[in-house]
Amino acid sequence: MEGLEIAEVSYNEIINTELIRLESEFHTAFTFDMVSSYSGEEIIDFVQYGTSKGLNEEELGYPILRLNEFESQFISKPSKYCSIINKDTFQSLKLLKDDVLICRTNGNPKYVGRSAIVPDNYEYAYASYLFKIRPKKELINSSTLVSYLNSKYGRIEIEKFSMASNQVNFSPAKFRQLRIPKFNVNFNSLIEKLTFEAFNNLKQSQQAYTQAKNLLLETLGLKDFKPSKEKVNIKSFKESFLSTGRLDAEYYQMKYEDVIEKIKESNYKRLADLVNIKKSIEPGSNAYSEEGLPFLRVADYNKFGISEPQKCLSDSYVRENAEKITDLKPKAETILFSKDGSVGTAYMLKENMDLISSGAVLHLTVKNKEKVLPEYLTLVINSQLVKMQAERDAGGSIILHWRVGEIENVIIPIIDFKIQQQISDKIEESFKLKKQSEQLLELAKTAVEMAIEEDEEKAMGFIEKNLSLING
Repeated sequence: MEGLEIAEVSYNEIINTELIRLESEFHTAFTFDMVSSYSGEEIIDFVQYGTSKGLNEEELGYPILRLNEFESQFISKPSKYCSIINKDTFQSLKLLKDDVLICRTNGNPKYVGRSAIVPDNYEYAYASYLFKIRPKKELINSSTLVSYLNSKYGRIEIEKFSMASNQVNFSPAKFRQLRIPKFNVNFNSLIEKLTFEAFNNLKQSQQAYTQAKNLLLETLGLKDFKPSKEKVNIKSFKESFLSTGRLDAEYYQMKYEDVIEKIKESNYKRLADLVNIKKSIEPGSNAYSEEGLPFLRVADYNKFGISEPQKCLSDSYVRENAEKITDLKPKAETILFSKDGSVGTAYMLKENMDLISSGAVLHLTVKNKEKVLPEYLTLVINSQLVKMQAERDAGGSIILHWRVGEIENVIIPIIDFKIQQQISDKIEESFKLKKQSEQLLELAKTAVEMAIEEDEEKAMGFIEKNLSLING
């Protein structure tokens, strides 16, 4: 019997609960002790599903928040809209300060139950695979609830009560069964203070990044630039196919020519003249493992950072390809650059990374940092100047693919080095503030875990000790 997970539960115990759970995994799931707790049912003041109506990317209708827009423990601007819901429905779904959004269902179990606080009033609604909770503030505030749900103990509870079929599901009915820790007023207030300090840092980070973008566009005279919306552009066979090898009409839209001509009014270089481009590997699904060397894919990063990769490479695959893998581990100041899927997304690493990226992510290293700063180049790549070149080259297919030969010929504006440095300083400030925001949220989460493991007084002492280190 060694190694078997066994729990003996009486039939009466099962049927005398609101959710009758017969699957063995529920009763053998790992759990933990909690000195004092509420049920989810007790702390809910209001709960609501989101809209299941179809979404669009043309900004038609009302903005609809999805899991994609969860940022740390907060939310960012939606990229999808819904033109089907009416004004009354939108008003009922609109997000208000201190709402808590929870992921209800997803193909990846790690995302189910993931939670975010709405830190301000927003003119956004939200999708149906999320649900919204407003807790009773006299019992637990939204900041503490989100910190708990995203903590290791919150995850244990969520995974215990989730239902698995084709996708994992964690509904409001299951939330009502959770244990929610009872904390005193002072501890609740301190977690809330940390959370909103983190939010303020995140806002300042975004402002610094916007200032860097604006400085770039102002320097190039592109701050108020609007490319042509003309749908027709007449080209001869020599000017089109014989010159570019492209016959798709979309490639020759005037807006792309306008951007290229505007960049060429200043000093510029081909991307291949500025960087060395290294291709990574695509080992195949047979090399994947739940544990091992992290394997970063396009979905695992954006222009602001890297999330925990959802795939790993097995130890056996790493051993068999040790020399190649050692060479492909990205170093500090490497710019990760996506050529498939969400093409043209760039992120500059701040330190050496013990991971491997997929073949869809190129590694760019700047050849001469006395001419072009890596931070500046990363900002340019993520700007509309390069995004429109990516759209032109990689458009026209269901799954976007940007060929390396096309990437090499991307046009990059080269501005005065002193202004590059100012832009880089702003980006550095932005990332420093973002890191502080993340550290504050992690401090709040760790303190919640410590309060459950030991007591709130020790957790508050832990916060006081570490807060000054974060704020530096």
